[in-house]
Amino acid sequence: MSGGRTIIVIGIIGLALGLQTGCTDRQPDDTAPVKIYRHALDGAPTNLDPVQSANIYASFLVTNLYDTLYRYKYLARPYELTPNLATGMPEVSADGLTYTIAIKPGVYFIDDPAFENGRGRELVAADFVYSIKRHFDPQTLAQGAWLWQNRIQGLDQWRADGADYAAEVSGLRALDKYTIQIRLTRPYPQLPHTLTQGFAAVVPKEAVDHYGREFAIRPVGSGPYRLLSFSGVKAVLERNDRFRREPFDPAAEGYREDQHGFTGVRQLAGSVPPLSDRIDVHFIQEEAARWNAFISGEVDHIRAPTTQLGAVLESRSPIRARPEIAEKYHLLTPLETGFVHTDFNMDDPRIGYHQDPAQNTRNKALRCAIVKAFDWTARNRALYFDLAQVFPGVIPPVTPEFDADLDRSSVSRDVEGAKALLQQHGWTPDNLPELEYGFAASVAERQSFEQFRAFMGDIGYPPEKIKALAYASFGDFNRALKQRKVMLITTAWYMDFPDAENTMQLFYGPNEAPGSNSANFRNEEFDRLYEQSSVMQASPERTAIYQRMNQVLIDECVSITGLSRTFVLLWTKNATMYPDLSFLSGHFARFVDIATDRHEAE
Repeated sequence: MSGGRTIIVIGIIGLALGLQTGCTDRQPDDTAPVKIYRHALDGAPTNLDPVQSANIYASFLVTNLYDTLYRYKYLARPYELTPNLATGMPEVSADGLTYTIAIKPGVYFIDDPAFENGRGRELVAADFVYSIKRHFDPQTLAQGAWLWQNRIQGLDQWRADGADYAAEVSGLRALDKYTIQIRLTRPYPQLPHTLTQGFAAVVPKEAVDHYGREFAIRPVGSGPYRLLSFSGVKAVLERNDRFRREPFDPAAEGYREDQHGFTGVRQLAGSVPPLSDRIDVHFIQEEAARWNAFISGEVDHIRAPTTQLGAVLESRSPIRARPEIAEKYHLLTPLETGFVHTDFNMDDPRIGYHQDPAQNTRNKALRCAIVKAFDWTARNRALYFDLAQVFPGVIPPVTPEFDADLDRSSVSRDVEGAKALLQQHGWTPDNLPELEYGFAASVAERQSFEQFRAFMGDIGYPPEKIKALAYASFGDFNRALKQRKVMLITTAWYMDFPDAENTMQLFYGPNEAPGSNSANFRNEEFDRLYEQSSVMQASPERTAIYQRMNQVLIDECVSITGLSRTFVLLWTKNATMYPDLSFLSGHFARFVDIATDRHEAE
C-alpha cells in the first residue's frame, strides 16, 4: 500500500540472513552482567532500509537503529510531538509554507566500514535532504514517498528530471550544517508528524553506496542501538555507546502518577537512554508459540493473543487480570490507534461502480444491504473477546475528531432492513453476484470469512456464492489488492499519526490503487472536502469537514466499518517500561530498563 501500516498478518518469510555489523565502540567486560530486553513481534521484516519500512515490524527496528527529527513523548496520552534529532519544534512561516528545523550538533553515525577509517562521521542537515530524496528516486522502489508527494516544492520534478542527487531541490535544502529548510507547495499541518516515521529516518550516503542492495540488511544509523545480527527468527540490537546523552525526564515525557505510577518509570529519572544493553527481538508468527515464549520467560513483553484472554483476564468490565497473572506481570489495555474494516472494491462492476446508472444504484443497494447484515456484536465476541470498540465510519475513537454521538445505525445489525433493500432493488438469490472475500491465509482470517458467510446467509445470500479468496501471504494479498483484483478487502489500518486526515486519505480518489485508497472510491464531494481540509490547521471547522466526509463514506456504503481493538499488553515485572504498539513505534524501547536480578551474563 501507499501509506500507513495496513496489516492483517505478515508472516515470517524464510529469511536466512545473518550478519555482524562493523566495529563496536566499547569493549564489553565478559564478566559484567548485560541488561537484555526480549521483545516479541508477530511477524518479521525482510528489509531494514528506512525507505522500505512500510510495516510495523520494520518500523520497530528502524526507529531504534536510526534517528528521526521528531518522535512522540514516551508517556503522554493523547500523543504529543517532541524533538528527537531536532533541537526544537519547527519554525513555520506565517503562510504555513516554510519550515525551518535546526538539528543537534555532535550526533554521529555508528562506526562502520562504509566510512573512511571505519569511523562514523557527524550527521548533518544534508543527510536529511539526501534521505528524503531517496524516496523519490525510482531506483529505490521506496514506499514512503506518499507522505511528501506533491507537497514539497520541486521534489516531484526532481524525480521526473532523473533523480540527480547533485541537483538541488528548491523546497528541500540544507541551509547550513545544522539547519534544514522545507518549503511546501501548499500548507501541510501534518508535516512534523511525518518526520517521526521510520520513513523519515536519516541515513548516510556512504553506507548506501558501500553496501548497495545489502544496505537492506546492513543498517548504518545514529539511533540508540546498532544491529548485531539479523535472521528470519531474531534480530539482536546492541547499545550504541556513541548515542547522545540525554537524561530521562519523566515530567517532560508526560508522566502522570495516576496513569504511570504502577510501572516504576519515575524511578528512572536521570538515567541516560538507551537503558538496556541489548534488545533481542524475536519474530514469532504463531500465537501459541509467542504465548509459550512469554510464559516460559523467553520474552519480556507480549500482546496477549485473543485465544489466551480467558486465561489472562478475570473480568472484562472492568478489565482486570487474574490474580496469578497480576502477581507476575503488569497489564495495560490501550485501544488501538487504528481500526479494522472491510472495503468494497468500487472498481469491481459487480459490487461497485457501473456504467449503467440503474445498475450503479442497484449495486449501492447491495453494498448497503451487506453492511446492514454484518453483525459487529458477534464479530467482537468471536474474534476480539468482546473488548473491541465498534463505531460508525472511519474516524477511530483515539482521534481528536471522533464523534461519540454519531448515529450508530451503520454498525447496528438490521437483517429485515437488509432483506427489504435487496427486494426493493430486484436482487434475488439467482441474480446476486458472487462475493469474493480476500484475506491472507491464517486460522483467524478463515474464521472471519466463515462468520461473514454466515451473516450473509441470514439475508438469503446463497453460501456457494460467497467465495474465500485466500492468499498464501500478506505480500501476495497486498499485491492483489494493489492490482484491484480483490473484491472485498479486510484490513487493519494502523494510523501513522493522530489526525483523522490519515484515515480520510484512505478514500481520497487520487490515492486509488496502487495507492492507499484500496477501495478505489471516487466521489466529487469527498475529494473536494479532503483537499479543502488537508491544508487546514486543527480547528472545529476542520473537524466538521472530517465528520461530513465520514458521513459521505457511510452513506455510500463504501466499507463495512469499523472496530478498534483493545490490546492486552503484558510485561514481566523485571522490566520497567510503558509499552506502546502505536505512534511511538520502536522509540519506546530506548527507555526500557531491566532489573538487576534479571541481568544475564554474555
